[in-house]
Amino acid sequence: MSRWYNDLSAQNDIAVSCRIRLARNIENLPFPSKMTDDDRKALNEQVKSAVLNSNTPFAKNLKYINMSDIPEIQRYAMVERHIISPEFAAKTADTAIILSEDESISIMIGEEDHIRIQVLKSGMNLKDAYDLAESVDSLLSVQLNFAFDSALGFLTECPTNLGTGLRASVMLHLPALENNGEISGLIDSISKIGFTVRGMYGEGSKSLASLYQVSNQITLGISEKNALENLKIITTQLIEKELKARETLNKIKLEDICWRAVGTLKSARILTSEEMINLISRVKLGKSMGIIDLDCSPIKILIEAQPYMLMQKYGVMEPFDRDICRANMIRGDL
Repeated sequence: MSRWYNDLSAQNDIAVSCRIRLARNIENLPFPSKMTDDDRKALNEQVKSAVLNSNTPFAKNLKYINMSDIPEIQRYAMVERHIISPEFAAKTADTAIILSEDESISIMIGEEDHIRIQVLKSGMNLKDAYDLAESVDSLLSVQLNFAFDSALGFLTECPTNLGTGLRASVMLHLPALENNGEISGLIDSISKIGFTVRGMYGEGSKSLASLYQVSNQITLGISEKNALENLKIITTQLIEKELKARETLNKIKLEDICWRAVGTLKSARILTSEEMINLISRVKLGKSMGIIDLDCSPIKILIEAQPYMLMQKYGVMEPFDRDICRANMIRGDL
């Protein structure tokens, strides 16, 4: 099955992926933090019915799954693929997910809000991702009455999502800005104008492989179109700064660290997650700058070499055995 990170044609040198999330809640049901078991079951059935009873070709591509039916390893492998949030993976009681076959669309039922519509795309295809999320939103709204206020917009569990309920983000690979120390200052500047910069797995996570998730922070008093345009402007500026920073890198030193990374990945028999992440980031930088010519996808390797992804594919393993398995798998990919 092809997944979002396999779409190599859409990935560029710096923008790895983009994501659209829409938070929605149903009228006459308490917010998730106040729901009873019966409320949660009613929520699941309403959303399930809204999707599965639709006669649209679009809905036929979606599958309803109870989270309690998904083993722990598979749930956290979904987190590593960015399909669900870590918080959602942790609470399985009376929660469910609706997935498209390629996992570009996921509808989390019973996360922080009743419904979290998520669309993932490779590269910076924000418009395509939003259009797809809006199609899902429209499909659900045919049968569901969303909680909405004429002054406040869509009502959400957390006040910071009031209004559009939109969280749009772009994942950027920024190793040069990280290397020259500019990244912390840029993060501070961006936060002052209504944007948030987070790590690879969103809120509370740290940056891995020099990957940073840039997202809008303002959802009230702004249209979805303006929010997307503003995000595109900010990410474009960051991409330009990263490209300029790359021009200042010492060419011989850069070639050395990139080829050393390739050499280690091609010959290592044991690879920890941390070491693999650092090496893959260097390989991606080398490929982006034309230093390395390898027929591989660093992002695909990065995701599929994560602990739960490995165990989903090869079975339950202790950390040391995973390190051996990771090294074997990557030698084959390179």
